[in-house]
Amino acid sequence: MLSSGAPPDWALVDVALPRPSDRLPGSSMAGFRHNALAFVDIAMVAHPSVSLFIDLSETAGLVHHTRGQRRRGSFVAGLLPGDLRTGGRVGECLQIRLDPAAAAAALGTTTELTGAVVPLAEVWGHDAARAEDRLRATASWNERFTIMRDILGRRLSARPRVAPEVAFAWRQVRSSQGRIRVEDLADEVGWSRKRLSARFRAQLGITPKRAARLVRFDHAARLLAAGHTAADVAAESGYADQSHLHREVKSFAGHTPTTVALAPWLAIDDVVWPGSSPSRSPVPLPLAQR
Repeated sequence: MLSSGAPPDWALVDVALPRPSDRLPGSSMAGFRHNALAFVDIAMVAHPSVSLFIDLSETAGLVHHTRGQRRRGSFVAGLLPGDLRTGGRVGECLQIRLDPAAAAAALGTTTELTGAVVPLAEVWGHDAARAEDRLRATASWNERFTIMRDILGRRLSARPRVAPEVAFAWRQVRSSQGRIRVEDLADEVGWSRKRLSARFRAQLGITPKRAARLVRFDHAARLLAAGHTAADVAAESGYADQSHLHREVKSFAGHTPTTVALAPWLAIDDVVWPGSSPSRSPVPLPLAQR
């Protein structure tokens, strides 16, 4: 999710989406081309995915700030990345969202990335630079998506995946919009609550309870951005009351529900991440499929 610091002028941004053939289970991609190298400053908040940001600018245009550190270039934001701002004079950027189960295989870990933001090179080593070079060598977004699908596909097939019970539990958390009880999850996979929590955290870097809170917050934030009232969102998302909603939104986003509802960072999700948001009129961004 993105919230505005100095928000980009979306009228100057082309957004490219992959063809269905370039999509992998557990992942989604989008390409961004900013047609004017104006400085962009965007704040990120928690989202139930691990995000890769690959800088495809001619020079290192992508900058990220977290915990007092300022770095340039491609990076990975784990679950619950904390205080993170990204931007710079970015010409082109490829963003990939991985669910934690897919990220564990594609990146080799999720536990070390939880709450962290690290340069892509620290995760992929020399493969990061090789991937960037291949992606920069073509200006076609369709070719770039195919390249990244192949890279991710090879990494997913070369590494052991998380336990089927853990992957199933994550899917249940997402499909229930975070409203499933850990006890019920444990019953469904045939494990004790203690075992499920231990294995889930060891493989995904977050407890099932925390994962459910994160997913429920994400659903609530999207409803707020879609124009629903805080009272309706609290009821729809399973919060005890508006005060409970306020505390959770403040905890995950650092903002009040009113601020979240007005922030632009979810307004384009219907276009950039189809199917991720409640129904609303999408922002009319130009789509590039070149």
